[in-house]
Amino acid sequence: MTTTFIMPTSPETRELLDSIADEMVTEIGIPYAEAVARINAHWHRQDLSDEDCIVLHEDERFWSFVMYYGRNVPDWRPGADRSGWVPTEPPAAGTKFWTVRD
Repeated sequence: MTTTFIMPTSPETRELLDSIADEMVTEIGIPYAEAVARINAHWHRQDLSDEDCIVLHEDERFWSFVMYYGRNVPDWRPGADRSGWVPTEPPAAGTKFWTVRD
């Protein structure tokens, strides 16, 4: 599947962004198109083309939870009960962030 991110990326950050999208699909259970839209919305004003980009200092699980649940993730442990957690709203349909169709 071809993923279109709207911000500049290096090969390293591109790999991380792909991993974040995959993590949101497998761990959280959202559609791939929504995962990419959330990534695009989160970093649309950033230049991620530097090989030493700060976003590379966290892993895909961290970023996927931040992008889905917001900055105040209640419990980072694997297997945590997320049934009561409230996700943030995805980007509005039809905006520039939605670059992939499921």
